[in-house]
Amino acid sequence: MRNNLAPICLFTYNRLEETKQTVEALQSNLLANESELFVFSDGSKNERDAIKVDTVRDYLNIITGFNRVTINEAKENKGLANSIIAGVTEIIEKYGKVIVLEDDLITSRNFLEYMNQALDYYEYNMNIFSISGFTMNLPSLDNTDKDYYLGYRNSSWGWGTWKDRWEKIDWSASGWQKTLYNPIFHYKFMRGGSDMPYMLWKQMQGKIDSWAIRLGFDQFKKDKLTVYPTKSKVINIGFGESATHTKKTKSFQHIS
Repeated sequence: MRNNLAPICLFTYNRLEETKQTVEALQSNLLANESELFVFSDGSKNERDAIKVDTVRDYLNIITGFNRVTINEAKENKGLANSIIAGVTEIIEKYGKVIVLEDDLITSRNFLEYMNQALDYYEYNMNIFSISGFTMNLPSLDNTDKDYYLGYRNSSWGWGTWKDRWEKIDWSASGWQKTLYNPIFHYKFMRGGSDMPYMLWKQMQGKIDSWAIRLGFDQFKKDKLTVYPTKSKVINIGFGESATHTKKTKSFQHIS
């Protein structure tokens, strides 16, 4: 048994069926029974959600198939951004690295193998900010003979990083005005996607509450990269009216 595997952080709220599918896919991973799973269950926003949250928690407390399962039940609603920042910080402080999933991600059987190998391989390459298990179905990847590529954008759909990168993230996004209102910096920021400047603007105006765009901006300021697989290890199933953040988005349904 390997004793240096990255712990898995899973963040859940009130979606039982999606959570079950996420956990079942993880249980089928080749390294699941050697990995520690830490589940962070956010508190309910209102009485209507409280029953759903309790139902999810009943399921979480019977999860097996991992080396150890630890359930963290928040008494109050923190929101996704605060939950992830606090939860990842807690675990990464102890273990030095982490694999992060939300409750709507189906992983391939080799997801944990890929993530752990990449976290080990790039640990001391300070040009790499994070590892992504998801990738888009990009036509440019069809003819490549590599099983990975590097990107300017971080991913929130199954990812991992290390303590020495995470602990230095500036969650206040200082300097955001200089980037958004300077045409040169604004254009450079769009290397990770034309939507990133607008997402950052919405975050700083309080219109969204996103940890991912703040992490992405920090990665941009430091000119670091994310490692992506050429074939995705993750499918997002969290689209629809029950989703908090992805009601109108469609995913790329592909997995390897």
